[in-house]
Amino acid sequence: MSKKLELVFENELAKNVTISLDNPVYPVDTAAISAAMDEIIAQNAFTSSGGNLVAKKSARVVDRTVETIEF
Repeated sequence: MSKKLELVFENELAKNVTISLDNPVYPVDTAAISAAMDEIIAQNAFTSSGGNLVAKKSARVVDRTVETIEF
């Protein structure tokens, strides 16, 4: 089982851009995530093919379970 924190932003072309982080601290700190996303936007830390990130859309924790099948 692995968890990822996905930060979803909107770029200058109004397209969604997702940044994924492995193994987030759980339970998540909503205020810290929001502040980090604000800082990413303010610092122009990332860009996309559609331009700079301009707005926060959402954040989510994705939990994925993989079950290996032995032959």
